[in-house]
Amino acid sequence: MGHDPAARAAHAERLARDGYTIVENAIEPDLVDALNAALARLERELDAKPAMNTFEGHRTVRIYNLLAHGAPFDRIPAHDAVLPLVESVLDAECLISSLSSIAIDPGETAQPIHSDDQAIPLEKPHAAIVCNSMWALTDFTEENGATRIIPGSHTGPSPVYGQSYDSIPAEMAKGSVLIWNGALWHGGGANRSGRRRTGIAMNYCAGFIRQQENQLLGVPADLARGFSRRVQALMGYEPYRGLIGHIDKQSPAQMLNGEAGDFRSIWDRGR
Repeated sequence: MGHDPAARAAHAERLARDGYTIVENAIEPDLVDALNAALARLERELDAKPAMNTFEGHRTVRIYNLLAHGAPFDRIPAHDAVLPLVESVLDAECLISSLSSIAIDPGETAQPIHSDDQAIPLEKPHAAIVCNSMWALTDFTEENGATRIIPGSHTGPSPVYGQSYDSIPAEMAKGSVLIWNGALWHGGGANRSGRRRTGIAMNYCAGFIRQQENQLLGVPADLARGFSRRVQALMGYEPYRGLIGHIDKQSPAQMLNGEAGDFRSIWDRGR
């Protein structure tokens, strides 16, 4: 997609209409390789195992809080092929909700259909509060467990967890990214192939919603200081709309980076 305004507009329109879009060839090949290598190393070092429940899977290996491991994962949150589309669903002050890997091994069964915002006690339909993405580090096919989606379902209520629904596979080539409104009904597919399906779930939420992973405590401050200011803001180091998340009328980013700064709250701006 690059910086093509027409392509970006078409993806944003599809997100609004269907609740999802797929950006082909979104991830640089060197980044795909670096992410695959880093995940293989972390799986060995952490001795990562399946969680053994119906949602996270019995043959699915997940590694959470990836930003705490630094490079190359810090290249993900503000990627220019993905973040602008997420901002079209949420806004420019959205936050990282979670960053994790999902590797579905052969023999895994389908994940229950769900929406990513159904744990939030708000009556639907409501304004978008979650927007998520799945980065394909291998090809995603129907046979190997491509994410299953129900187009247009983001405009209605949440599904009944555990109930069966007709869905389609979001098939995409390695290096592509699936982006969806958090209200879209979806779930990981069953892997009936002989190979692992690997993806990275880069999830975002509105700036006024609590994040799935506590970024400020989960990622060491010394590591966060080396991230770009945009990634720091996505983690939650900048107050939402000049109000939510400040510390004694100071931006947390100023404290993190040891800056004096000139933060102005929403009330100061109104003078």
